[in-house]
Amino acid sequence: MAERRQGSDDALPGLGQGVPDAIPERRRPLAARMRPRNLAEVVGHAALLGPESLLPRLIKADTFGSLLFYGPPGCGKTTLAEVIAAETRSFVVRVNAVLSGTPELREILAEARRQPSRKTVLVVDEIHRFNKAQQDLLLPDVEAGVVRLIGCTTHNPGLYVVPALLSRSHLFRLDPLTPAEIAAFLGTALADRERGLGALGIKASEKVLRQVAEMASGDLRRALNCLETLVLSAPALGSVTDEAVAAFARERRIRYDDGGDDHYDTASAFIKSVRGGDPDAALYWLFLMLEGGEEPRFIARRLVICASEDVGLADSRALGVATAAFQACEMVGLPECEYALAHATLFLALSPKSNSTTAAIAAAKDAVRNLPRQEVPLHLKDAHNSVNKSLGNGGAYRYSHDYPEAVSGQDYLSRPLSLYHPGDAGAEPQLAERLARWRELKAALKKKDGRP
Repeated sequence: MAERRQGSDDALPGLGQGVPDAIPERRRPLAARMRPRNLAEVVGHAALLGPESLLPRLIKADTFGSLLFYGPPGCGKTTLAEVIAAETRSFVVRVNAVLSGTPELREILAEARRQPSRKTVLVVDEIHRFNKAQQDLLLPDVEAGVVRLIGCTTHNPGLYVVPALLSRSHLFRLDPLTPAEIAAFLGTALADRERGLGALGIKASEKVLRQVAEMASGDLRRALNCLETLVLSAPALGSVTDEAVAAFARERRIRYDDGGDDHYDTASAFIKSVRGGDPDAALYWLFLMLEGGEEPRFIARRLVICASEDVGLADSRALGVATAAFQACEMVGLPECEYALAHATLFLALSPKSNSTTAAIAAAKDAVRNLPRQEVPLHLKDAHNSVNKSLGNGGAYRYSHDYPEAVSGQDYLSRPLSLYHPGDAGAEPQLAERLARWRELKAALKKKDGRP
């Protein structure tokens, strides 16, 4: 459901889903209580929020248009949206794209048109969840300035936001917070007696705060939730110990969105590490994906592709190893198939590399698409029936195995093409030598037979 309120410092909804004001302050999660109330309290993002940056100037002058904030969970997207609405004294309507439908959107936009002087800011959490029709519904009022949209998303806007809406908005990317930034804010929350945990009198060393910050993987909300759990489980007037943090860490799940940007970005880093011959980086990205819940067969398919695309003829064993790893994932499953995936990853990362197959594919496609189609030479045509034989099909064909090194000297294209060029790594120099020798044999046979 939508949440409507006049923007002010004391009227900020809670973190995440928009916590109702009726919930007592003491019952609200620490992450909600410690949400920044103004721009100065926002954690991190110095490049985005520095004094000379664009966004603070737009907020101060209240001249910002529609905005899209894109970044991982817990980096401050929704917080920043709420702070902007509060600092500009706007009337904010907040919806979650998971819970809100088209009728509610129509009602919100109609109300904004009825009261144009109210400066309506529409904050949409998880805007990537809106379908194309719902996003298109926003367009006329966003373009006319009836509402100022602030969309928050963890998914790449280029893939999940319709181009028309994307072109009408300023896109800002928020990076994960650094451990130092998170640890500093945890210290503030631990000492704050009004909104934080200061009244409990629990202590935590800088080392403990840093450990919690590092566990959070750039997610401030996660770090605050972790700190709150550790503090509430500590003895009265005691402290958060290293042992308590270690016990909590054993239960943690790494930040990994196996259906979003992490899925594609980490897979890209994985394959590029294999291609670049870095087995350590390749193993790290492999197990980041596996620990994050990635489907093993997806990883195995990427390895099969990499075996031909990046190793290719430099070591043809790579394709067999990668295919075997895929079959192992089918037959064995997790966790045992980790061995096969790691085996294939290391083999491919340590193999000589050649993209000659990839280049040959591109050259062949270009020739097929852009050059006149070549007809099959008569001596190569099928001759399995009497009609074909009577037409001369295959009559002049020379059986390759009747000649030294299976080189008959015949041509296999009407017009010669040069598509495959051997690389200089692994087995390919030997292939280059063999190909050069065959070309010499072919030329000699043609000369002997008096053919051009």
